[in-house]
Amino acid sequence: MAASLSTLHLHHQLTFFRKPSFSLLNKSVRSTRITASLEFNITFAPPKPKPKLPANLQTDAVSPSLPPGQHFIPWIVRGEDGNLKLQSNPPARLIHDIADAKTQPKKKKDQVKRESGGNVKARMEAEPKRSKAARRFYNENFRDQAQRLSKVLAAAGVASRRSSEELIFEGKVTVNGSVCNTPQTRVDPGRDAIYVNGNRLPKKLAPKVYIALNKPKGYICSLGKKESKSVMCLLDDYFQSWDKRNPGLPKPRLFTVGRLDVATTGLIIVTNDGDFAQQIAHPSSNLSKEYIATINGVVSKRHLFAISEGTVIEGVHCTPDSVELLPQQSDAPRPRLRIVVHEGRNHEVRELVKNAGLEIHSLKRVRIGGFRLPSDLG
Repeated sequence: MAASLSTLHLHHQLTFFRKPSFSLLNKSVRSTRITASLEFNITFAPPKPKPKLPANLQTDAVSPSLPPGQHFIPWIVRGEDGNLKLQSNPPARLIHDIADAKTQPKKKKDQVKRESGGNVKARMEAEPKRSKAARRFYNENFRDQAQRLSKVLAAAGVASRRSSEELIFEGKVTVNGSVCNTPQTRVDPGRDAIYVNGNRLPKKLAPKVYIALNKPKGYICSLGKKESKSVMCLLDDYFQSWDKRNPGLPKPRLFTVGRLDVATTGLIIVTNDGDFAQQIAHPSSNLSKEYIATINGVVSKRHLFAISEGTVIEGVHCTPDSVELLPQQSDAPRPRLRIVVHEGRNHEVRELVKNAGLEIHSLKRVRIGGFRLPSDLG
């Protein structure tokens, strides 16, 4: 076996050589003594050439002689001339920044618990601090701002604004466990716990709703329970399907923007947006309202002139913006007047026509500002 091993060449027979078992190798060593030296023809691949640094990275700043045991850490920095350079020391600017940095020790869980009042999870999962400009942009565009307590109760459908104030004065409203008697208190339904008569107010307020309603004759624009034929009765089907269309959101408390008397028909806006309703209904908005008045009898130029001169209503002289006699229609033998007003006084159009010596057969509002009653709205 010794003679056969001496003639083996490693680069020819390495893949076919099988390691002998321990017992066989032990027997052969006892019976035979190796007298010849083993020779192996072993060759190694030449070393790979080291890559050369570019000319702009070669500098004399690197010291070739380093103390024994010290590792060389290269720093690639950009010089004042704009070129990259290689140096053995970190840049001075980095050293100054590290020296001037203010490090704060990590707060322990007990310290966080004391600062957060026991709510560790909410404090630990709090959002990271943003810049002042980012927080202002978020608050102005996305976050729901704090509102007056009476306004929040009215928006949640508890009661009207005035009735909500009465509930607050009576001590039936609590905010975060304390009785609140001030309607002007700023609250956020998403963060504050608001209870009315022991019932928790939902965190999410109802979305803003805007409805154009073609009011029929015989209905009153009132939310009182005593009125059997209120315009809100026309929205029963709308509220019955609310949960399917808006899952998880409370039903809005709707009210009419302004009023139409029981005999007047036409356009009226129903919403739960108090600011929007105030802008439309307030006389300072100067929104024009257009009415079509059907007259009993004959209308002459004298009547048109008397209407255009106006009349005194509630101690204020009111004049219409325009008065026009519409062409007669074949299916409507009675004359029709187109009257545009902007003040919106109580029964203003009826008083203008009555002062001219005419009698109204029917009155319909067809436009508020730039919104006209759709012709296909029943």
